[in-house]
Amino acid sequence: MSAAFPDFRLGSVLATSFTGTLSERHGNPVERIPTPHRLVDWLAVYGLAVDSCTPAQLDLARELRESIHAAATAAALQEALPASAVQVINDRSARGRATAVLTPEGERRWRLGPASRVADALGVIAADAISVIAGERDGRLALCASPTCRAAFFDTSRSRTRRWCDMNTCGNRQKKARFQASRRQNAGSTE
Repeated sequence: MSAAFPDFRLGSVLATSFTGTLSERHGNPVERIPTPHRLVDWLAVYGLAVDSCTPAQLDLARELRESIHAAATAAALQEALPASAVQVINDRSARGRATAVLTPEGERRWRLGPASRVADALGVIAADAISVIAGERDGRLALCASPTCRAAFFDTSRSRTRRWCDMNTCGNRQKKARFQASRRQNAGSTE
């Protein structure tokens, strides 16, 4: 991956990982797919290889990302799903024509059509979002406890009490901030 772009934040759940292509939504937002080629890179990481992507297709992908984020956030908060977000997710799912195929190793892969690879890839992501938001998978939607992040993530931990979208970034940042605040408070009380 090019050093000119921020690293991808990868997770095991396709739909919520896709929403992570825009992080720090309530702080200084970090766009991880700023160009069509970066979307191509991200899709390849998840086994949804496409040859190219147009700026218009990148716009459709970002619209899907934001719709998934809005719907997943509402679901995590047990609020009504935004109708406009549901419409975008459903539209992208319906337009995709990817086919699930079984590999000789017993794994599922996606076969994208030659004429509609990006639309097919977005359809796979939308279908995954539908599965997650509808509660069809073992786990729960949650929101990152970081006040600058608030990313939706899918918690599959045994206790379903995970607090951070990513312990290596948000979790460590919050723990470091608490530690530094505690040190400042202790230093102030000893004077």
